[in-house]
Amino acid sequence: MSKKTIKTHKDLDVWNKAMELAEKIYLLTKELPKEEQFGLTSQIRRAAISVPSNIAEGAARNSDKEFLQFLYVALGSLSEIETQLLLAARLKLISGTSLSDDVESVRKLLLGLIRFLKGKT
Repeated sequence: MSKKTIKTHKDLDVWNKAMELAEKIYLLTKELPKEEQFGLTSQIRRAAISVPSNIAEGAARNSDKEFLQFLYVALGSLSEIETQLLLAARLKLISGTSLSDDVESVRKLLLGLIRFLKGKT
């Protein structure tokens, strides 16, 4: 996975999986109660948008060090999503396992890319 084979962030598996997760979160949150529109729904959607956005912004930066910073922000947003999904499940707003496999898949890809970039420096 050299810089030469990656033309843009859209070539990264992790970005594509994060986009899929964000789409699924938007569909899931459509089903949440209206009273959650400005609470949980808004919060989880912002976190969902943050993951692929930070991957994209980091990929556009000049250095692997900068890219890593954005990947760590994406990882933080992914942890927010996981927390918000767990809360929604505790509140019986969604099923307990909803999207947990998707979150874990994105996490593994993010951590793999982080390890790869750290190994280059």
